[in-house]
Amino acid sequence: MKAFLMLGVLQLMVQMATPASELAPRRDGRFHNQVLLPQDGMLKKLRIGLKYLFIRKPPETRPAAAISLQAMTRQQVLDAPDHSLWRLGHSTVLIKLRGRFFMTDPVFAERASPVQWAGPLRFHAPPMGLDDLPLLAAVVLSHDHYDHLDEQAIRRLAPKTERFLAPLGVGDLLIGWGVPAHKVAQLDWWQETEVDGVRFVATPAQHFSGRGLFDSNRTLWASWVVIDEQMKLFFSGDTGYFDGFRQIGERFGPFDLTLIETGAYNVAWPNVHMQPEQSLQAHLDLRGRWLLPIHNGTFDLSIHGWQEPFERILELTSAAQVRLCTPQMGERVSIDSPHEGQNWWQPRPVPEQGSVPERAVASR
Repeated sequence: MKAFLMLGVLQLMVQMATPASELAPRRDGRFHNQVLLPQDGMLKKLRIGLKYLFIRKPPETRPAAAISLQAMTRQQVLDAPDHSLWRLGHSTVLIKLRGRFFMTDPVFAERASPVQWAGPLRFHAPPMGLDDLPLLAAVVLSHDHYDHLDEQAIRRLAPKTERFLAPLGVGDLLIGWGVPAHKVAQLDWWQETEVDGVRFVATPAQHFSGRGLFDSNRTLWASWVVIDEQMKLFFSGDTGYFDGFRQIGERFGPFDLTLIETGAYNVAWPNVHMQPEQSLQAHLDLRGRWLLPIHNGTFDLSIHGWQEPFERILELTSAAQVRLCTPQMGERVSIDSPHEGQNWWQPRPVPEQGSVPERAVASR
């Protein structure tokens, strides 16, 4: 009870400290973006939903062979140094700061869908299972879409997670799923909280929300700024390109690493998802040092080739001389000194019969 009251007081203090003009626009019980965007009607949403549940997509939207990833163990992450992170898939990232662990948008389901018998199927298993994860200081959520908010994962993580940080309204879903209310902190844009000395700021994004036909924009969407002393990390969640990146960069940049949505784009969604060119511009607006593209490589959520986001952002960042980090799923990245990573998504050439593998030659 004491913890619940303290959390309520802290949230009230945060709300009082944030000017009303900076909070997310809200009218008629629904949240809105900073700029007015076209709204889809219920029939169009139903048509789009059915299309992406049952459409026969081009074969290149899914990998033809198993994706190469690095399996993770609990002991490995416990032994890893602070300021480490690992991609587990899509927008799910495990981060180690101050000896504690934090996770963004944990999705472990086979399908990013309201049902598990239809909808986008995973390309790969998570490199680490839910039961193997260490205790989490906090889970950080961007919005309520199925490829970012996995009900079963939340239920299973609740006993081993101290805090859930969520945009307004998303926390109510968690409480409805059995997460104790005192564990849930709900934030509006530009509001912030602290967990074990790590600062989390909910920042604007340009997107939408809803898990059904009738709950459109009833909950908020957000990006996140993570600050640990001199280290700064940005997590985009889902968003279209907008002027908010420049505002966030001016207020909190420069960032050591930006985790930027780069994938599942479509010309039909120009305002709520970014093309790779826009992902790069967002990184520049944020004043990021290294760009790590997320929201790719796990689900076929659009009709472009599954490798295309990696190839396009690689070409763009190379031309712009921007440092790009593309780790395998499960590969450790140092936030302080990231590495480029291998082009793991590209098909590996089959060695000619009788040839000596390159690694064997190098090890002689």
